[in-house]
Amino acid sequence: MSQPIPVQITVVSAQDLKTLKSNLLFTLVRVEYNGAVLGDSSKTHVLPDGTAEYDFSTSFEYSPDGPNSLDVLVQKPVLLTLLEVASKDKKKTEKIAPLAQAVVDLLPLLQGVRSLKVLAPLYAVPASPSAKLYPEATAGLEVIVSTKELLLSATQFSSGNLLSITLEAAYSVPEAFTADAQQNYMACLQMPAAGEKELPLLFKNGILKADGEKEPFPRPKNWPLGPILAPDALNIPDSFIVGGPYEDEDGELNKSEDKEFRTQAESSRRVVWDMETRCFLDADAVAILQRRIAECRHWPVELCRMSSGGKGKTNKPDKKDEDKPIAFHGVAYVNMMHLLCPGVTQIRGAFRVFNYEDSEVFEKTRVQYSIFRDRRSQLSLGKERLGTSPSSKAAPSKAQKEDSNAMQYSEAGTFLVMEIKLDRPLVPKRLREELVQRVKELIPPRPALAPRTEGAKKVVEDYHKRVTSVAVAILREYHELFGKQLLDQGVMDHETMEEQKRQLNYELNTSGKYFAFKEQLKYSVVKIVREKYLKTTAFETKEQLQAFLSELYVYLVDHMHMALNKLLSGEDVSAAPPPNTTRKQLLLFAREAEANKDLKLASLFYNQRIARDQHSIQAWLDYGAFCLLYEDATKAQECFQQAVCLDPQHIQSLLLCGIVCVKLQTYEEAEIFFEDACCLEPSSIIAWTLAGLFYELQNNYIQAERSFREAKKLLRAELEEERRILEAAEAEGKKPSSPSTGPEKIPDGSADKPPEVVEGGTPKEEATAVQEAPEAPEPQPPPRTIFMKSVEFLMKFNAVRFVHKALAHELLSLQGGPTCAYYLALGWTYQLRENLPRWEECLREAVRIEPLNPNVWAQKGHLCYLQKDFDKAKDCYERVISFEEDAADMHFVYLRLGSIYLDEKEYGRAKHIYLLACDNSASCLTWLGVGIACYRLEEMLEAEDALSEANALNNTNAEVWGYLALICLQDSLSGAVLQGGRQLEAEQCYKYTVKLGLQNDALLQEIREAQHRFGFGDPSL
Repeated sequence: MSQPIPVQITVVSAQDLKTLKSNLLFTLVRVEYNGAVLGDSSKTHVLPDGTAEYDFSTSFEYSPDGPNSLDVLVQKPVLLTLLEVASKDKKKTEKIAPLAQAVVDLLPLLQGVRSLKVLAPLYAVPASPSAKLYPEATAGLEVIVSTKELLLSATQFSSGNLLSITLEAAYSVPEAFTADAQQNYMACLQMPAAGEKELPLLFKNGILKADGEKEPFPRPKNWPLGPILAPDALNIPDSFIVGGPYEDEDGELNKSEDKEFRTQAESSRRVVWDMETRCFLDADAVAILQRRIAECRHWPVELCRMSSGGKGKTNKPDKKDEDKPIAFHGVAYVNMMHLLCPGVTQIRGAFRVFNYEDSEVFEKTRVQYSIFRDRRSQLSLGKERLGTSPSSKAAPSKAQKEDSNAMQYSEAGTFLVMEIKLDRPLVPKRLREELVQRVKELIPPRPALAPRTEGAKKVVEDYHKRVTSVAVAILREYHELFGKQLLDQGVMDHETMEEQKRQLNYELNTSGKYFAFKEQLKYSVVKIVREKYLKTTAFETKEQLQAFLSELYVYLVDHMHMALNKLLSGEDVSAAPPPNTTRKQLLLFAREAEANKDLKLASLFYNQRIARDQHSIQAWLDYGAFCLLYEDATKAQECFQQAVCLDPQHIQSLLLCGIVCVKLQTYEEAEIFFEDACCLEPSSIIAWTLAGLFYELQNNYIQAERSFREAKKLLRAELEEERRILEAAEAEGKKPSSPSTGPEKIPDGSADKPPEVVEGGTPKEEATAVQEAPEAPEPQPPPRTIFMKSVEFLMKFNAVRFVHKALAHELLSLQGGPTCAYYLALGWTYQLRENLPRWEECLREAVRIEPLNPNVWAQKGHLCYLQKDFDKAKDCYERVISFEEDAADMHFVYLRLGSIYLDEKEYGRAKHIYLLACDNSASCLTWLGVGIACYRLEEMLEAEDALSEANALNNTNAEVWGYLALICLQDSLSGAVLQGGRQLEAEQCYKYTVKLGLQNDALLQEIREAQHRFGFGDPSL
């Protein structure tokens, strides 16, 4: 057993005592601790300035096993009472009256401090003599508390934890509760304490308040001292109950449907404690607390009403009292599992009170005893009695002891509001630095890609160097044969030049230098064929080989001239022109190929976009989204991880890495990414929502609930800020701009993301291929829930599983039923699965909810188009175009409506629609539609111009080449008769049409009929 440690308390002086009472002359100070009076100071004169010097010291002994143990030291402060000493004349004894009280918290003595000096404020005693009291009293006592040695070592304190429990009030209490001075309303729960003991934490002296105003926020917390002379001295300094929205609480009754009940209950009959009690948990107690919470998440908090004893009743518990039924014995079940979430130090909420039944308590908490009933001796209740009626002589059973009045808790809907707070979390949260390091370990930094020495640009430059080197060598040979002064003799005649050329050729051939020069050029030409023309396999026919050699010859000669001109002129040749396509257009081409299920071509375009700028995060994310839906998650993971390598703090990339890890079932890695995203951007609604969805997939419902609650809190703040801006703008008479998707900005490259279109999709047969490629509709109006905000993000990157989870939550959280945005998003998931009937059901509901939403009619048009109901599709598309507001995917609307007009031979209307499409977002397909319509209208000049635009955007579209071949085959163009001058062009266009594999049989047949009719255009004829 350890030796007791004296705790010395020295009252040094007092100040501003005149603010308590202006005619104050003599005072003394009484020091009390844990219900015992430690001593009184001597009578001291109060100086005119309101000060008094006491220099009074007293002490008590701290002992882990004594009455003043560690648990008491943590819970109870030192109580100081200022007493006024007065006498009317010398013959009478002095009159001592309490004037004010102060308290001193001893908690710092457990936190590594051996001496504590404070100025404790004095609070006036209401029952003081009727001398003038100043309400703004500033009096205080200077007190020093010290020990000779530390009460807890640094190791003991750091390995333990300080637990604080605040019981605020019990609301909606039974009508049988009366404001009787003989009744004491109590609550109690047990916690593991130092030395593996069980420490009951008792809350006594609850105050019953009648109907009226709510309790104010913030309001101070009170010491667990019981009634004292100066009630204001019960307030714990700098410790307040601050309240907060019900939705942010951790307990029960925190849903929107509970708000009305909570609001009414807080202004109705209630029992108020506002009391905080504390206990220190050593390392063993902390471990026990963690283990018990893990074993059983619910902890019982008992509630009852006790009667105070009458005169002559001793403090010793009576056996008869223990046998009496417990009045209004109830229990609340506090879910403590929140404290096992990383970084959580506090839970606060409302908890329903139920009738105390042994079987139910054991089932939920695994606790086999009642503190009030079975362990009353540990509570030091004093004169309080458990029972309300005389006991019978026969001792009843435990089940018979329970008061039937407790059933009134359930009938009244009683609930407790309490807070449990730890000094340090039971499960430490990973630090930001640790998360960043873990992400680096998961994604090791990749070295920068070495420049491709075999790239197209590089091989052309190498060819120029080889040509220059060979030219210099040949010039040297010429100078050796004929000298360098020939040019000074004037212009050389043709015969002399031919003779010198013959002699030079003879010399180069006989010496073997010609062969050597040819070999120098040969390798660079081979690289051009492979890298520039992508020719790595044998040609199928001699005609193909001959055509290619002709093209290659022209290219090599042109670049030879460029290299020689640069060599002879000493000037740089003009730089190569920039690429015809931008990264945005490459993305458009990729989505066109994706829509036609040509995944190989789509992947090529995505890779070309990345090759154009390997540091573009959005390019990697777009390719990763493509891989996530169409290829494999492993390649998607590589793309998303590369984006994180480019910017480790890019929230969107981190979230997508977490999503793909879930798909690959590497859940520990996924948690790292989600946690890192929330840590880096704690204000991101989407990050917290996706983290909650992930935790829910892991059946970690407590962590999921906390994540969702954080996201909802951020959304409420966001909506409140929008409302404030709106009101301010209205007050100024200005029209505020409506947000598009809310203030949260997560860069997603949506500005660079073109609508999805169909490759070559002007005829209906080709356009139907787009049913495999979903168009992600943008819900209108902007989402106002955390789940719909997340759905928009998830749909952009094809995270279908998370979309389903988010929509399920959205359905459960909606009060007025599903919204139009919900049905559009749900329909998108059915479109992915090609489940057209279910998609149709969703759109039917969306039309019912928002019949004027252009997005709804656009999607309905797409559905009818894929069902080949072109009449209905045309009606829907025409309705979309008639709206003042455009749909989110107008590109598809224009393309498909134009396709229908072409099929119905309404070429003028088709031309108009395709021109609108070109103005909206030009692509190869939009210009192809214009070209077809103009061709059918016999507007050949406009048709050729439009097809040339289409060819410039994408020269691999076979249908474009086919219509160009038809135009070249015509015997007249704008009234001018062709003299066969376009025969070569017609043949060339036809070659590319066949080479690129035209799938439109009707167009191919039309071309061949024209070739036979005009007698040219097909080299095989």
